[in-house]
Amino acid sequence: MTNQTILVVEDEAKIRTLLRNVLEGEGFSVFEAGCATEAWDIIKKSTVNLITLDLHLGRDDGLQLARDIRAQFRVPIVMVTGKDDVIDRVVGLEIGADDYIAKPFHIREVVARIRSVLRRTEQSTPPETAKETAVSVLSEDECLQFQFDGLIAIPDRLELLDRSGADCGLTSGDFRLLNVFLQRPKRVLSRDQLMDLTGGHQWSPLDRTIDNQIARLRKKIEREPSDPKLIKTVRGMGYTFACDVQKVQQPGASPKRA
Repeated sequence: MTNQTILVVEDEAKIRTLLRNVLEGEGFSVFEAGCATEAWDIIKKSTVNLITLDLHLGRDDGLQLARDIRAQFRVPIVMVTGKDDVIDRVVGLEIGADDYIAKPFHIREVVARIRSVLRRTEQSTPPETAKETAVSVLSEDECLQFQFDGLIAIPDRLELLDRSGADCGLTSGDFRLLNVFLQRPKRVLSRDQLMDLTGGHQWSPLDRTIDNQIARLRKKIEREPSDPKLIKTVRGMGYTFACDVQKVQQPGASPKRA
């Protein structure tokens, strides 16, 4: 059984009830919200480990709600969109959603995707403290900082510090992608490899998820995103992290060794 809590944001009561019944049957605790106001009330008062968010919330704009949540918290977001809402899906991923589900959906797929996102993000803290990751014993890699081109990545805190020392505010998905590159500098990685290494769904030639994530990450780390020097496109193959990466142990860290 799990003690994780899901917030279902959906304006259709029947769908909320369906998701609640199935998720509770899987051992999750579930909150329901039918609009943005209700969602914020729950987020601010309760521990939430993941949000499923319908992008069409009647009078409310689900994309704007996703933007607002992402601006303040790192709680994982799984978008629920119409089957043909490609633009909404792309925009949602660009603003930091961790996955998407198209309506009409199969309920077992919803559960599987939620579990997958929770595993990938290892998000066990409430949104109020989501900038900190609960780690009881740090591995050796988690005790390292990755320094590159004047930036510092801190894995155990899911933080990236910019050249002035300020937090870049990466989402958990952005950080996973960056971490894949930092662990494999100057190697060409295909889109399929990137999807697999970040724990995403299977890539297809028509899937722009990785490309959108790369574009979003470039905006955060490149000095000039329109002329990237760190994450370079290798035509017909994928991407490579072209920068030298230095591993430095965090001050005061005591990694557990096998």
